[in-house]
Amino acid sequence: MDQLFDFELTAELLDFPFVRTALIAAAILGLVAGVLGPLIVSRNMAFAVHGTSELSFTGGAAALLLGVNVGHGALAGAVVAALVLGLLSRRSSEHDSVIGAILAFGLGVGVLLLWFYPGRASNKFGLLVGQIVSVDFASLALLGGCAVAVLAVLLFIYRPLLFASVDPDVARARGVPTGALSLVFAVLVGIATALGVQTVGALLVLALMITPAAAACRVTANPLKATVLAVVFAEFAAVGGIVLSLAPGAPVSAFVTAISFFIYLVCWIISLTRGRARRGVASATTAVPATPR
Repeated sequence: MDQLFDFELTAELLDFPFVRTALIAAAILGLVAGVLGPLIVSRNMAFAVHGTSELSFTGGAAALLLGVNVGHGALAGAVVAALVLGLLSRRSSEHDSVIGAILAFGLGVGVLLLWFYPGRASNKFGLLVGQIVSVDFASLALLGGCAVAVLAVLLFIYRPLLFASVDPDVARARGVPTGALSLVFAVLVGIATALGVQTVGALLVLALMITPAAAACRVTANPLKATVLAVVFAEFAAVGGIVLSLAPGAPVSAFVTAISFFIYLVCWIISLTRGRARRGVASATTAVPATPR
């Protein structure tokens, strides 16, 4: 327990260049995840993010085996997963079954590729749960470039995408290309998911892509406020998770998920309290007799 809260050791480790690089990567990832998160939640794509992360894990494992940049492999795997999900699950009734099939396939192939990899076990483990030492300057440059591209495309399609997310039937009737937007958004989510593989790992990337946004949507229905809150929550979880993991040397994802869940729990309590307060006001208003004229 003392090692977990060793502030002096944490301060010393913060001076290392690789730690600063990891913190910058976490901040970029938190921004992208926070911006995309509310749209993912409104479109019920949490399971799709999980399936995409498994294919990004497969791509990262293949890159590790071939000796190339893990980030490039994870990015390729995630984009392929997004395209396959978008093309195979045209009907909503097929969506979950297609994701389940791809998820299982990707995880199985990834485990097989890691079994072939002769290198250190820590590299294999890092793909699953993340490790800050894997984020070098090349990975940071890739992450930054992809983040800029994702945010630029999202800015261009945000209004019709939000319309299609809130009311897809009306948007389709108004001529909004909902199918094309869904495919583009799936690719953006795939890229963002791949960016989180080296930081928080493929298995727990949902802690940044879903949980902060779900927490924000608990306390506000306004899309802009939800996005701002989701960014703040994701940044706090990503950066805070890395800082807390330094002294004990534990996997980053353990702390990221814990912080994200704590934030969600607090927002859930706030939402529950507001709901009870509204019901109390409504009951009191109903109980007041009408004033005779």
